[in-house]
Amino acid sequence: MDEPADPGPPGHEPVAPVPPAPAAFHLGAGHRIVHGNPAFIEAFGPDAIGQPAREAMVSLPPKAFALMDLVFSSGKAGACQIATDRGSRRFVVAPRRDPETGEVYGVTTHLRWPAPPG
Repeated sequence: MDEPADPGPPGHEPVAPVPPAPAAFHLGAGHRIVHGNPAFIEAFGPDAIGQPAREAMVSLPPKAFALMDLVFSSGKAGACQIATDRGSRRFVVAPRRDPETGEVYGVTTHLRWPAPPG
């Protein structure tokens, strides 16, 4: 069943629901995919789990993997605009840190629709 449109604030047009964005958790410098949400599995297939990102997410451009490498090594989140077979997307990468040592042990990724202008 489709989710109804969000009516938004009074006096505004209803807002159409946004489909979930593919998101995943990647472990280590090789970015092995440990978990993906249902949208990620739909986009990259169930066999992506357990594979290095560069082998499983072959539809992404090289700059997506360069950003993952940068975030893993610097420990600072980043984002960039990328072209995909489904159109332009905003690729967001955040570091995952060990709470005791502060060491970066992986990254999370989100492949989002670009923000609307304005």
